[in-house]
Amino acid sequence: MTFVIGGADGLDPALRQQAAFSLAFGPQTWPHALVRVMLAEQMYRATTILAGLPYHRD
Repeated sequence: MTFVIGGADGLDPALRQQAAFSLAFGPQTWPHALVRVMLAEQMYRATTILAGLPYHRD
């Protein structure tokens, strides 16, 4: 699995066409450094949910 984070102008259309799946954090343009943290947090959440660990708000 590879995550490609585009810049402010997005990704080259040819690169996007090669993707089997595309994920977006919405229509906003986020700073690339923030997107890395957002992606890491979402991956951590998914991993802990799949492992059956309690959610921090429970």
